[in-house]
Amino acid sequence: MNDVTRYKGKNPTPRLPLTNPLADEVRPGQSIQLLQELHILTRDGKLNQDSRRKLKQVYHLYQFIEKLITELSHAGGGLLTLADHGAGKSYLGFILYDLYFKNLANSHLYGIETRPELVQKSQALAQRLGFGRMSFLNISVADSIHSSALPASFDVVTALHACDTATDDAIAFGLQKNTRAFVLVPCCQAEVARHLSHNKALSLNRTPLAELWRHPLHTREMGSQVTNVLRCLYLEAHGYQVTVTELVGWEHSMKNELILARYTGQRKRSSALRLRAILEELGIQALLDTRFTLPNENSHDNALPA
Repeated sequence: MNDVTRYKGKNPTPRLPLTNPLADEVRPGQSIQLLQELHILTRDGKLNQDSRRKLKQVYHLYQFIEKLITELSHAGGGLLTLADHGAGKSYLGFILYDLYFKNLANSHLYGIETRPELVQKSQALAQRLGFGRMSFLNISVADSIHSSALPASFDVVTALHACDTATDDAIAFGLQKNTRAFVLVPCCQAEVARHLSHNKALSLNRTPLAELWRHPLHTREMGSQVTNVLRCLYLEAHGYQVTVTELVGWEHSMKNELILARYTGQRKRSSALRLRAILEELGIQALLDTRFTLPNENSHDNALPA
């Protein structure tokens, strides 16, 4: 019989024998049925090149998250809640649950996704696998902030390649929910680039720095870079310690910036002032009233000149 057997009925979820050639690529304890259901493994238990890349990406991110959630779980007496925004097919959520959450009785993982067909498939898969503490909501990240279907607070908020401003909405969600940690892999964000483009003529007359975004391609790249810098300053201003690192090599994804933020309660006024200064220098200070509103104690920093 093949080392990798298919799941049938209510038999225990199959695991990889140590002698299996996949043992070096699949983490110990990983459900083979899950990897097959996610189409990472084929029915006969093989990995193709695309699925190997996907699995490597998710596992690499899991290494960062595992350490974080272990610390939070110990600090919280085993109680752990996680919201995965822009969940898509919930690769990350299912692997997190399979490797960690299913062994933590006082835990719950929520997947938030706008595409109803993906939510339905995830709900069905969780039921087949017996992953009882997974929930999926067909709702936007922005609307999830006020959803009564979600708890009032969360330990961890993740957003893996949430498109455009969805990462910013995930940050807003986490701040509203008193989240203890963020794990963010930003995707494209066009909002800042639109503001830079709209004010380009004025900026070119005002500062030579506007040459950095004079050409449309540079506007997009500059907008993306500035957005992530502003996100980090924004989180620091709200009391988070922020680390920025690379998720995986360029051969896997062009969007590989990983932002990790852990709540310390020390709201950095210097970060609030720098955030405002950057917005003013780039001529996009209107974002102080929308995307990057500073904490209440720094409310005077939000006030724009008359």
